[in-house]
Amino acid sequence: MNDCALSDEALTRLLADDVPAGDLTTETLGIAAAPARTEFRARGAMCACGLEEARRLFELAGATRCLAFAGSGSQVAEGALLLSAEGPAGALHRAWKTAQNLVEWMSGVATAAAAIVDAARPLAVACTRKNVPGTKALSIKAVRAGGAIVHRLGLSETLLVFAEHRLFLDLQPGAVVRRLRALQPEKRAVVEVGDVDEALAWAAAGAEILQLEKFPPPAVAALRERLRAAGFTPLLVATGGVNALNAAAYAVAGADMIATSAPYNAPPADVAVRFERLGNGARHV
Repeated sequence: MNDCALSDEALTRLLADDVPAGDLTTETLGIAAAPARTEFRARGAMCACGLEEARRLFELAGATRCLAFAGSGSQVAEGALLLSAEGPAGALHRAWKTAQNLVEWMSGVATAAAAIVDAARPLAVACTRKNVPGTKALSIKAVRAGGAIVHRLGLSETLLVFAEHRLFLDLQPGAVVRRLRALQPEKRAVVEVGDVDEALAWAAAGAEILQLEKFPPPAVAALRERLRAAGFTPLLVATGGVNALNAAAYAVAGADMIATSAPYNAPPADVAVRFERLGNGARHV
């Protein structure tokens, strides 16, 4: 995963958001033209992500040389060198904090996704569209870097019937499924359910996928047994409150897949930034 998720135009907007009218401190001190170098290092083990975007941010800001030493999805150890950039101090200061924030946030999401994926094996872990608005491209890149897949990119992609939809329907479950199949024959009917009886009703109606909202693992196991006894075979997706601590229990209980938004709420990874003054009187901080 070595491509930037954002265009140069979008990355330039991120820089402009942090430096809307110049870097007041750097310019006032008269150090913008001083030759400099900066390094990003991991303060702890992490699944790295966002270094492609960070490298490009430094380049767009005017760095003369920038190297990323880990691609998105790489597992890195504490102290690992992630990125280095050289150029005028003003260029490096302009990009530094935006790039650091991006790498820390995306690596935090990727690391959390990787933890759930590891705990849930062999189940697939799909991350939902419940990311912070405006961050979809970066969020999707981060969860994929952690080994997760995408649940649905948006409302235009899949048929997923919530209770909030059914509130406005005067149709029985079987009629709802028949309507979905008639009007969208290439799509599978996915229905979110809140308890075992509701799940059995929609399975009997022919729903191919049941999204089990906040079912604890014992309820998933009980539903699987009742479905097996009735001869129904819908795909069971555990969602709502699933994380790295309980993902394995859902796999044992009989879920076929996990859908989660937990990685989006993960704390950022910790990235150390070090600056070095190049040339005569070289120093670093």
